[in-house]
Amino acid sequence: MSKKEIKKSSRYLAVEIIEKIEQEEAYSNLLLRQVIEDHDLIIEDRNLLTELVYGVLQRKYTLDYQLEPFIKKQKKMKNWVHQLLRVSLYQMEYLERIPAHAIVNEAVNIARFRGHKGIAGLVNAVLRNIQRKGVRKVDEIENKIERFSIQYSVPIWLVEEFIVDLGEDEAEQLLASFSDRPKLSLRVNTKEISREEAIESLKKEGYDSVKSKISPYGIIVLNGIPAGTSLFKKGLVSVQDESSMLVAPAMNISIGDYVLDACAAPGGKTMHIASTFLSTEAGGKVQALDIYDHKIRLIKQNAYRQGLEERVYTQKMDARQVSEKFGKETFDRVLVDAPCSGLGLIRRRPEIRYNKSKQDIEKLHKLQLEILNDASQTLKSGGELVYSTCTLTKSENQEVVKKFLATNTNYQQLSVDLPENELTLEEDGSLVIYPHQYETDGFYIARFKKS
Repeated sequence: MSKKEIKKSSRYLAVEIIEKIEQEEAYSNLLLRQVIEDHDLIIEDRNLLTELVYGVLQRKYTLDYQLEPFIKKQKKMKNWVHQLLRVSLYQMEYLERIPAHAIVNEAVNIARFRGHKGIAGLVNAVLRNIQRKGVRKVDEIENKIERFSIQYSVPIWLVEEFIVDLGEDEAEQLLASFSDRPKLSLRVNTKEISREEAIESLKKEGYDSVKSKISPYGIIVLNGIPAGTSLFKKGLVSVQDESSMLVAPAMNISIGDYVLDACAAPGGKTMHIASTFLSTEAGGKVQALDIYDHKIRLIKQNAYRQGLEERVYTQKMDARQVSEKFGKETFDRVLVDAPCSGLGLIRRRPEIRYNKSKQDIEKLHKLQLEILNDASQTLKSGGELVYSTCTLTKSENQEVVKKFLATNTNYQQLSVDLPENELTLEEDGSLVIYPHQYETDGFYIARFKKS
């Protein structure tokens, strides 16, 4: 292979992407999309690159467990060499269609191009050795928690957390689901077009889709990403996970309400509120806040694309200071979709699991409670507030709610309104969705009324 061919190969790009994700905590989905656009990859290379990046991130602990006996004598190994070995081993163990000799040869070429002859020799020796001896099996690990951690590539502290919350059997189902590929779901602006019409329109442009089973506003795209379709350009459909589509309906909004979305970016729930539940003629509007300028711009762009500028107002603001700006008894409805660990999104961003710690969860718990306490002051008496997250830990969900209610006795918890489907509520009326249940993002929704 020429140097130019190597630099544009899916395996070389995969090594670079995973290295950057690990060293700079870059977002896998955003970085992958950017690299694909920059290199103008053909569909086959694009698919292989996506498979390698997500596959390695989803199985990092497993791959390292299998690699360890073959590299333990190496005193120091450069990060990119480690990533190259992970990418190569992933292909050898999980992608049957690629011959082992081709995997080894390309890995050696990349090692020689990016490093030197010595590194190429090391990579060749390790991979040939794996070919001859095979890798050790995860089921040989006797300690169950350690085995779950290695098998499903999840930190031990998180395995323990899920087992405490869910019990061993369901925790394993959840852990196994983290390796499933996420579905692409679209929210349909049902005020303008029905789901049946949206499905038919997408079909004419080459995209097959079906109705969501848990959201009356959602459809699931079965092939490709329909960002260039007429529906998307007209703002009639938007990318949003099915579980996230349950938040706006839970707010029990009237068409003339003044709504606060305290942590709004990128604006999916804001747009759902504005497009489906508010009327410009009735004076309905939503105030969308975020702490970052670039995220405020993103909310504005979404509002413009969907023709909702008259109902969506934006402001850069720390959500812990809402009451200072707007004062008490201002809003008819308040949404606190709080900053969280994002563990419910692991299937979309598999690197999340490696970047979070128990200490992070504790800090987030404190932040979430501060935002909830402050934003709740701006709600009118008789108004309703919804608290939601896209995470899975009780510390960020149920325990935040428990503390909030203990110090805000003028609030009572209500049952979350659900569409007619198989979803069931918790005893306190909140909704908890885990990824293994409906193949969606993990989500938590709780609803309150101010007396």
